[in-house]
Amino acid sequence: MRSLPGFFIVFGCATFYLYILSTKLRPGRGQEVDRSLVFPSDLDELQELADFLLYYKREHQSYVLLLFCSAYLYKQTFAIPGSSFLNMLGGALFGPWLGLFLCCTLTSLGATCCYLLSQAFGKQIVVQYFPDKVSMLQNKVEENRSSLFFFLLFLRLFPMTPNWFLNLTSPILNIPVGQFFFSVLIGLLPYNFICVQTGSILSQLKSLDDMFSWWTLLNLLGIALVALIPGTIVKRYNCKKLGLDKTDHFMNGKKST
Repeated sequence: MRSLPGFFIVFGCATFYLYILSTKLRPGRGQEVDRSLVFPSDLDELQELADFLLYYKREHQSYVLLLFCSAYLYKQTFAIPGSSFLNMLGGALFGPWLGLFLCCTLTSLGATCCYLLSQAFGKQIVVQYFPDKVSMLQNKVEENRSSLFFFLLFLRLFPMTPNWFLNLTSPILNIPVGQFFFSVLIGLLPYNFICVQTGSILSQLKSLDDMFSWWTLLNLLGIALVALIPGTIVKRYNCKKLGLDKTDHFMNGKKST
């Protein structure tokens, strides 16, 4: 399969760049406390990494910004889980508002890179391994084609939607890249906001349950349902319009083709 070598070349180059950036190109390595820069896997590791980067940021602000952006885009592009940790890290490093701007922008850019990567290399692989899910999502997209942006917005706002799967399948479903980008930017804003705001008080957290409470999930669900309302209105309007068109054809004695 020709797509696999191409994908692994891109993945290898991106991984090599991130490795070089975090090790060989780190400024002042002999003067600062030496520490491995790896993606955090739990709250303790996240707090330790945030403390180190905050200290490091005093002398090397541009480098920390470049490293954060590169790591975020890497995770999003290759659909690697753990975006909540990076959102929280963004809040801890850059504050609630600059952190939110960075995370929303990087989420949209990274998801679009994943979209383009899937379009170039992943179509056959995704269809081969997820045929039923792709078929089901294809049907839903076609049903809501007239109000596609609002449907995409609903999927992004809905807290249980697997965003990585939407990123991979969107080019297969012929979703325009512009609508895809802005649906990610707007749809993931509440989720990013919660994570970044939590990251700004990272040192006070005792467990991840403080961030993902039932109340938080219910709020995200409510926002998702509200986002579905405009799409439903547009769809019903189009159906009524179609009904009038059919009536006009019938009254004129013409057969609709």
